[in-house]
Amino acid sequence: MKLLYDIGLKAYQAAIALASPFNEKARLMRQGREQQFEKLRQAFAGNQAPVVWFHCASLGEFEQGRPVMEAVKQTFPKYKILLTFFSPSGYEIRKNYAGADYIFYIPLDGAENAKQFLDITEPELAVFVKYEFWHYYLKELQQRSIPILSISAIFRKDQIFFKPYGGFNRNMLRRFTHIYTQNKTSLQLLNNIKINQASIAGDTRFDRVLQTAVSIKAIPLVEAFAAGKEVFMVGSSWPADIEVLLPLIQKYKQSIKFIIAPHEVNEASINAVMQNLGNDAVRFSKIEEGSAAKHNVLVIDNIGMLSSLYSYGTYAYIGGAFGKGLHNTLEAAVFGLPLFFGPKYDKFQEAKDLVALGCAFPVNNSQELLQVFEEVHTTPGLRQSITSKEKTYVQEQAGATAKIMADIGALLNKNT
Repeated sequence: MKLLYDIGLKAYQAAIALASPFNEKARLMRQGREQQFEKLRQAFAGNQAPVVWFHCASLGEFEQGRPVMEAVKQTFPKYKILLTFFSPSGYEIRKNYAGADYIFYIPLDGAENAKQFLDITEPELAVFVKYEFWHYYLKELQQRSIPILSISAIFRKDQIFFKPYGGFNRNMLRRFTHIYTQNKTSLQLLNNIKINQASIAGDTRFDRVLQTAVSIKAIPLVEAFAAGKEVFMVGSSWPADIEVLLPLIQKYKQSIKFIIAPHEVNEASINAVMQNLGNDAVRFSKIEEGSAAKHNVLVIDNIGMLSSLYSYGTYAYIGGAFGKGLHNTLEAAVFGLPLFFGPKYDKFQEAKDLVALGCAFPVNNSQELLQVFEEVHTTPGLRQSITSKEKTYVQEQAGATAKIMADIGALLNKNT
């Protein structure tokens, strides 16, 4: 299996190089890793402070790691935070994140790359978020006796770790000092393959959204647009989501305001949304406070506002579940909004929990969305009941960061 792993790494590297002239994501991945070790040496030259390394695959994992990163920064201010990403969708958006001292793409896995990276950065602790399992990095960290944590980890029985031929991958898990799982099912799967250095901590995103909810930013233009009416928020939408939403928007646009935040914020994506909505819609960058209330649909054409926008919502539709998978529901759930989304949500425990509680409603088409929305919209007391249950659920799931930090504190205090 190690041979196949090495072949896969080489093939992936070649695929990035071949695709980079034609694919923006591949181009960013290649460019971000050019002269990478020289950039690392320059950044770390003269650094005398101890380092904690956090690695995230992409933006979603960053949001899960962020509460722990910020807790480490606050509790252990003498430590520098090194943050690495695998994907451009994380790095390009968070490359200026103020909570980390060093932010880089992770060099692609390999024996020499892992050695060079650790020689330069010299972390005292490595924290991998959710899905990241790299053979050579884990092996080199273990050989150097550097503690390795996996946080917000989630496992499914169909993953290679739990197959008869998954021994190579199981050995990666054994290199972790501790694995903090999101749920009991993940812990049981690990225990079944004799991975016992694990415990349930929960999902750090609950801590993150609760932090965000108490520090949201007022957006005067959105307040002017809402004009005291109910607001239907659409977060991280894709074209398939807009297609399902159009009949609902057409039916209710005179009585309910709609705010749409596309997942991809580029001209092509924004223009496609605008064309679907016609004269009813206005772009956020074009709206004027004095005339904002006359518009029925507001399309967000920037990044970074979504979590604050949900605070203006009465209802929320979360995109992605007609495609590869549902986007972040917790940013809306923390405000107690009834949630609607497509059918592909099974991999997301919080979504399943919210459906079971009657706070979220998966739909397969426009007709189902209209039907379930009208029930929530018109049934006396139902929306208020949903809000109460949803907020209680989010509060009860919080605390993962504190559990993880108790162990991180013990590990780092050994070195002081």
